[in-house]
Amino acid sequence: MMKVVLLQNDVYWADPNENLWLNRMRLKQVPDADLYLFPEMFATGFVTFPVGVAEDLIDGTCPSLELMKEWAAAKDAAVCGSLAVHEGERYYNRFHFVKPDGSFITYDKHHLFTYGGEPQYFTPGQKRVVVEWRGMRFLLLVCYDLRFPLWSRNRGDFDAILYTANWPQARRTAWEVLTRARAIENQCYVLAANRIGLDPTGDYFGGTRVISPYGEILAEGGDRKEDFVAAEIDPEFIHHYWSKFPVLDDTDQALPPYTEAVR
Repeated sequence: MMKVVLLQNDVYWADPNENLWLNRMRLKQVPDADLYLFPEMFATGFVTFPVGVAEDLIDGTCPSLELMKEWAAAKDAAVCGSLAVHEGERYYNRFHFVKPDGSFITYDKHHLFTYGGEPQYFTPGQKRVVVEWRGMRFLLLVCYDLRFPLWSRNRGDFDAILYTANWPQARRTAWEVLTRARAIENQCYVLAANRIGLDPTGDYFGGTRVISPYGEILAEGGDRKEDFVAAEIDPEFIHHYWSKFPVLDDTDQALPPYTEAVR
């Protein structure tokens, strides 16, 4: 069994130093686990104008990433979440999966939130990323990616999806339905961390949750409150479920060409 903890917290707007200090305190108060997941852009909030706010990558790292490494080593666990980063001439909403030895794997958010202006400054990633950790394989995804099932399609290459998000109250029903749908259709666990609080771009309710491959909510954060969600997930259960009910064997590997309906 793998123990996971998802953080559900408010975020100080565009203030990495304050947020990192608060998250250091939060991690001292949560149970031991194999994996910790923070909300999207947990060091800044969902900044769509990142100039002067996103952290500059110098030799591939930045203060927030260094602190994630410190946390991972101290907890002997993976520490995960996305950061707004500036690399060269480009900005990325970059998911970092950091291991205790200081190594890390990244995924750049593929589906940028056009409605909120994210593509004006951020560059989309073009690669799906799966990370193996302590016997489980995790697909890394960020917020708006949740709405696109083809990008999330399980090809038998992952056991769980990690969603790091800033998902607003206005679209709460979509969050509640789609997180369960992604678990059911992909026969996998879904770990989805969402923030609370207010910022210039939204009003956030939380709804952080761990969902089973059956679509059952195993654990969920309180409504609009600072909280953490702790659960256990079982890699052996996943493969037993697949062998018993092999839905993934019948999955379409790609969308067929569009054909106009015959009248």
